[in-house]
Amino acid sequence: MTTVTSRAGTAAVVGWVGSARDRAAGARGLLDDSGRQPAAPPVPAGDYAAVLVCRDRILLMRDEQARIPLFFRESGGRVSAVSTSVRCLGSATELEPRYFCRYLTGNLAQPHSDLTPFAGVHRVLGGEVVELSLTGQLRSRTLRPARRATGLPEPTADGACLDEAAQELRLALETAVGRRMGTTTACHVSGGTDSTSVALLAARLLAEERGGAGDLVLLAGRFSRGELAAERPYLDVAMEAIRRHTPAARAVMVDADDVADFDDFQHHAGDADEPSAHAFRAPFWARLHAAAAELGCDTLLTGCGADPVVDANPYHLHRLARTGRLRQMTEQARAWAAGSERGLRDIVHAYVVRPAFPLAAERITALRRGGTVLGGLGTFNRPGWLRPGFARAHGYRDAGIAESRFVYGRKPEQSLYAAANYVAAPDPLSWQRARRDGFFLSHPFLDPEVVALMSRLPAAAAFRPGRPKAVLREAMADLLPAPIRGRALKVPFNDLYARGLRTHGDALIALCRSARHPLIAEMFDVETLCRAVREAQLGLGDSYSWDRVNSSLALVAWLERLDRRSGAPDAAVPVSAGS
Repeated sequence: MTTVTSRAGTAAVVGWVGSARDRAAGARGLLDDSGRQPAAPPVPAGDYAAVLVCRDRILLMRDEQARIPLFFRESGGRVSAVSTSVRCLGSATELEPRYFCRYLTGNLAQPHSDLTPFAGVHRVLGGEVVELSLTGQLRSRTLRPARRATGLPEPTADGACLDEAAQELRLALETAVGRRMGTTTACHVSGGTDSTSVALLAARLLAEERGGAGDLVLLAGRFSRGELAAERPYLDVAMEAIRRHTPAARAVMVDADDVADFDDFQHHAGDADEPSAHAFRAPFWARLHAAAAELGCDTLLTGCGADPVVDANPYHLHRLARTGRLRQMTEQARAWAAGSERGLRDIVHAYVVRPAFPLAAERITALRRGGTVLGGLGTFNRPGWLRPGFARAHGYRDAGIAESRFVYGRKPEQSLYAAANYVAAPDPLSWQRARRDGFFLSHPFLDPEVVALMSRLPAAAAFRPGRPKAVLREAMADLLPAPIRGRALKVPFNDLYARGLRTHGDALIALCRSARHPLIAEMFDVETLCRAVREAQLGLGDSYSWDRVNSSLALVAWLERLDRRSGAPDAAVPVSAGS
């Protein structure tokens, strides 16, 4: 945490504002801007949460991407404490059932919702400014709109369109990487186009623009067997290309052959600040993060977010359909189908029908694919193990509607970018590691300027059948090694997931059956949940249904360990003019 004082007041900032290299200057600028303006100031760039005690008010704020959590405890219109940990503000005996319904509607449901697991504890939303009096009276909550982008001129030739878009993306990415680099910067390198691009830009900035000042760590998980061993040649090529720019960069290869999803699941899921749908993948990331912490890194850059942000936006088809350009939509859907080796019907259903009628489309799919617990279970439908009475009593249907509107919105081609941001927003596990290890995860592809650029590009600039992320590949053509620039597919982590379920499936079922927290039996039909785990173990279902199983298991583990935790790692900050 960075604390600064000026004539405007005092600011406590977790994270960085403006540039990760000069945290004190960014915190001071945030304080001075807030102190001069009677209304909420614009949100500056950065990954931060801040408490500003000005002469006449107290402001709580977060950056618009919600990278660092911030919570406050409120009762009777007065805020009594603020913390980056929700656990230290709440009571294990006063839970909020509506939160659990919202959480169970999908992976995106937590960070963009005010609700928290604890009654009376609220989340400061991304881009929000909460204004308090000096005695803690809640005055206002202002959610600033996302940045708007002006339109690009539409070139006449597709090639010119791609070239222009690639130049702008390269500049935006270089800026995004540069502002995130700290004194010792780690880059996650997997051998894919996305992470390799970020690491190459970081190495180039160190070598050419900063005269080699600062340290660079190249962090990778290495597999010598299983499906992921096929990534090893690409990883070696990526490391070699990056170190050509910065020979002093330290390559840290973390052996991960013995890691599987769901390893030590009760610890990873149970000790999180709030339930985490991604707790099953924590063992792999925890091993990499431990290596970064040992080297004293202050920021870890990832390639997260590139898939939805810099690839062609398939929901452009929805825009064509709703504006009546059905012939054009059909022609482009055929091109999408040919380029992705999917059927035309699948493309239209996924990107035109489902965004228009998400709940109805899921119900129809569930009826067609019924017969198992996971058959047809999508993102928003009530999973069969969630008791109907609990769902009705605590607003599961309303939560599902709200979540579907957030994910798709009235313009799915724009909502895609907001949803992508919250996939990477710090889950409770990454934030817990950040507090302990001293570094933050940061995602240049999700920088607001990069998102604004890609959201305004014409479809012709981004879509090339059979060539995903065409704009990124063109933007990085002079840096990416040929084997990586030319690859279209990357090996997913399915092997880790399948191996984890095979190894730990029985233990996960035993966890559910032995659970004693009263809310678990009230919320779940435990035997149905156990059947769902068994089906996932056998490979039934799909990614949507597996996500629902993962999030439910994480909630069981979290509730089971709730009463055993004594205090939070960070103390709550009392709210008053003297804080």
